[in-house]
Amino acid sequence: MKVIRTKNYQEMSKMAANFILDKVKSSSELTLGLATGGTPVQTYHYLAKDYQEQKTSYQHVTTFNLDEYIGLDPSDPNSYHYYMDKHFFSKVNIPSDQTFIPNGLAENLEKECQAYDEEIKKHNGIDLQLLGLGTNGHVGFNEPGTAFDQHTHIVALTESTMQANARFFNNINQVPNRAITMGIASIMESKEILLLVSGKEKNDALNKLLHGEIDKHFPASVLNQHENVTIIADEDAIINTNL
Repeated sequence: MKVIRTKNYQEMSKMAANFILDKVKSSSELTLGLATGGTPVQTYHYLAKDYQEQKTSYQHVTTFNLDEYIGLDPSDPNSYHYYMDKHFFSKVNIPSDQTFIPNGLAENLEKECQAYDEEIKKHNGIDLQLLGLGTNGHVGFNEPGTAFDQHTHIVALTESTMQANARFFNNINQVPNRAITMGIASIMESKEILLLVSGKEKNDALNKLLHGEIDKHFPASVLNQHENVTIIADEDAIINTNL
């Protein structure tokens, strides 16, 4: 596990964007796993800025998002479909039929989970998976206690995760309490993982990831078993981690 220290969120985001761009530019075919939330917003901004200035092509890129809320229409401003279009997809030339996000409105959610995994397999797996780190150690929406051998599945969100995401809604009562998420096994099957960690509120979680035991009650700990993980973290997140 490689850890890269950056001065601040902006530097972390720029470095992450360059990390992704290196893959995009050096590959004739690339499958990216993408994340949402507050942490990667500026990374997407820098990718969009590069496209505007350098016209780096995404015609050969396929993407799979980690998760989506159950019950939100893709046009809902709080859906991850909307988020990805706003921050990234509409800013670059990636074909829309090469972007995949779980369907939280599917009539049969279990079948949707199975179909999502099958689609990933059709594309020979994920080459680079972008992740954030939850304060409770969740990755994607894999909450504490999630089995490490699970693939894409339906999850009930914990109170802490709903509280953390409530800032994007008018109030916590509007935050969906279920989601579809790639499972720990899906994430671990990625060929390479890029984890972004920013802010003092993530300090304890990063410290536990780097120095704690591998335990399903702290899902991110499983990343210690992956052979190709890069962490880019800012100073606030790294304080007190003995790095």
